[in-house]
Amino acid sequence: MALIHCDFYSDALGLSTSMNVIIPQKSYTQIGMASTGGKEKYPVLYLLHGLSDDHTIWCRRTSIERHAAEHGIVIVMPSAQRGFYTDMDKGLKFWTFVSEELPKIVQSFFPVSDAREDTFAAGLSMGGYGAFKLALTHPERYAAAASLSGALDISALIGRQTVSDAELELIFGDLTRLTGSRHDLFRLAEDLVASGKPQPKLYQCCGTDDFLYEDNQRFLALAERTKLDLLYEEGPGNHEWGYWDQQIQRVLNWLPISR
Repeated sequence: MALIHCDFYSDALGLSTSMNVIIPQKSYTQIGMASTGGKEKYPVLYLLHGLSDDHTIWCRRTSIERHAAEHGIVIVMPSAQRGFYTDMDKGLKFWTFVSEELPKIVQSFFPVSDAREDTFAAGLSMGGYGAFKLALTHPERYAAAASLSGALDISALIGRQTVSDAELELIFGDLTRLTGSRHDLFRLAEDLVASGKPQPKLYQCCGTDDFLYEDNQRFLALAERTKLDLLYEEGPGNHEWGYWDQQIQRVLNWLPISR
């Protein structure tokens, strides 16, 4: 595998930003790593970070490069600051960046497929919200998405200490209108089911000791009621990297990657 640190300019954000990218490499003598290179185009996983992190965190806190080696997939890890992968009410356009601009830039820089069946999203905490938002908003682009300990009920963040209401207002605007808005995953899920469009496969997991566990239970209840194509798993675990390093391996094995 090759690990590339890429600095580039974003028109959507109006500034220079960064991403880490893991790409399969054909090798013959490397010890302890699978060789899956040699393809003209690869499936791609957009792997999103959490609220307090950046594009480097998955490589720093997990063995994602080693985990991905046997799967023959490109892993794209962009920086999105604390913007909840949203066009902020007063701030930068992180939704336009991650949903529209980033895939085009990645396809122009790296040998990745643009086919729906080869395109996936995943993330932890804030990134779990972003991954599900991508898949539920654009089911025609994403075959699957995974949320690890996701902040799936953004309305439940109001009044908590994790992120202040003042910061939430900068991101989402009027918080009294947040429930049922275009930012609300519950509304996006219901709209998708009602539309009759092909659904992406969804994977959701959360540790039973996580402070977001109840939020995840509410989304699970919605998924069961609306019959989303969702696989849910839970077990002992908190909001920490030991759990996420374990679960990202589950995600990679679950993804419908063409061989």
